[in-house]
Amino acid sequence: MAKFFYIARSQKGEETKGVMEAKDLHELSRLLHQEGLILISTEKNKDGKKKNFNISISFLEKVSLKDKMFFTRNLQVMISAGLSLPRALTILAEQSTKKKFKKAINEIKEEVVKGNSFSQSLALHPEIFSDLFQNMMKVGEESGTMEQVLKVLTLQMERDNELRSKILGALMYPAVIILAMLGIGLAMLVMVVPQLAQTFLDFGIELPATTKAVIFLGTFLAQKWYIGILLVVILVLALRYFFKTKFGKRIIDTVILKIPIISVLVKKTNSAYTTRTLSSLISAGVPLVRSLEIVSNTLGNVYFKKAIFDSIDKVKKGQKLNEALKGSENLYPHLVVQMIEVGEETGETSAILAKLADFYEEEVANATKNISSIVEPILMLIIGGVIGLFAISMIQPMYSMLEGIK
Repeated sequence: MAKFFYIARSQKGEETKGVMEAKDLHELSRLLHQEGLILISTEKNKDGKKKNFNISISFLEKVSLKDKMFFTRNLQVMISAGLSLPRALTILAEQSTKKKFKKAINEIKEEVVKGNSFSQSLALHPEIFSDLFQNMMKVGEESGTMEQVLKVLTLQMERDNELRSKILGALMYPAVIILAMLGIGLAMLVMVVPQLAQTFLDFGIELPATTKAVIFLGTFLAQKWYIGILLVVILVLALRYFFKTKFGKRIIDTVILKIPIISVLVKKTNSAYTTRTLSSLISAGVPLVRSLEIVSNTLGNVYFKKAIFDSIDKVKKGQKLNEALKGSENLYPHLVVQMIEVGEETGETSAILAKLADFYEEEVANATKNISSIVEPILMLIIGGVIGLFAISMIQPMYSMLEGIK
């Protein structure tokens, strides 16, 4: 048995120091956990020497949702098993394959060892751990429900990941078709059009405007392809920059909400995300106003963001959330407002929001299944139109050639 000098934190967030005998660090953590304490840092006293048991590693890349999901799930398991927070963070850092994430976890561990709270340490890396994550962990520390909060966060991330996967999966088919169409179109422009252009030139045929445009584009790409690539890169970068501006973001979000099929999917996706996030925050004990602020900051579409942001002032003035959202029923379906009203009347807002999130996540799943069958005929019409324009542009001069031969 060895003596350990330890620093632990109670379920109420109070720091406790003391000395305890244990066979090893794991047993010490287990014994403290039984007393309702989470081990923060420790030093082993042996032969009059003190050895710091905390491993310090330093490193430096994008941290995916799956990385954070793995971190949260395993942290919850380790904390519930009685492992000290620094030890759990050390293990998770060693398991991480991303240098940036590994470095961040180790820096968080070092801050915790210094006596800072876990939520304060997470705030040092806002690019990895969102306001949602930080605030829920803060509430978990203050209320002594860290394990439960970690479970809720894990569920939140799993549902977000499922939702993203379904949407990306649904968009994969149209993306492949469009890329294939562009590839074939470029091949035709570069390989076929210049040869036909030379033939038309030899016969001295007067070409229609559409044919001249197709020939110019094909000749340009065949002879100066590097300029074409440069122009495409510049265009992509310019559009990317433009759509990151407030004006550009508003334009793209406006267009998205005007497209019939896409707008329905966007509304259901944002409804699912809003209700799921709000449910997680409320169940963790985050005040409603702060929960709405966090939800507003996490939403991507500017109109949904504004709808939640506007509701904050109304809630502060004493209105119920369902009343504050009644002006946004063109974005959030009437069902959302109705169910929130039921939740507020029964005191089960968090539970009802969670069920509502399940419903809309299922709706998104069903909508994404039907996207391929809806998009396929639309793509066929677009492809047919492009091919028809190309064919007419090339065939029309051929008829003039045949008439000239006669």
